[in-house]
Order: sequence, then structure tokens, then C-alpha cells
Amino acid sequence: MNNDDKRIREFAYQIWESEGKPDGQQARHWDMARTLAQAEALAPGNAEPRKAKPKAPSASSKASVKEPAAKKPRAARKPPAS
Repeated sequence: MNNDDKRIREFAYQIWESEGKPDGQQARHWDMARTLAQAEALAPGNAEPRKAKPKAPSASSKASVKEPAAKKPRAARKPPAS
């Protein structure tokens, strides 16, 4: 079994699971999986399509992170008494 067949099998299994593991839908799941594998292989910029790249935090997730409080300016120092 080559890598393409393994990827199609993975997609078909994921589709089957996502639909609640129905009986009698094998042919449809395999067709969908083949289409997804072909699209993945043809996608531009996918040197290694098997591994997902970590996503950068979105603007909404950045907003939920508490920003540190701004530092207050220091008071001016008094010159030493002579």
C-alpha cells in the first residue's frame, strides 16, 4: 500500500467517524476521500501535506490574552543634600 492509498484510507475513516459511523456508505466515503486526497496533493505550497503546521494565534485569541499593565514612570530623583 503506497502513501496515497494510506491517505485515502485515513480520509475515508475520518469521514465515516464524522458522520456517526453509518452502515452502507462505504462507496460514498471512499469517493469523497479520493477527492480530498487529490485536492491535497494538488494544493500549492504543500511540500509535506501529511503534517499540519501549527497555526499562528488569531486576533481574537490574542485579545483574550491579558496584557501586562503599563509601567508607571518613575518619579524624578532629588539631588543629594549637601
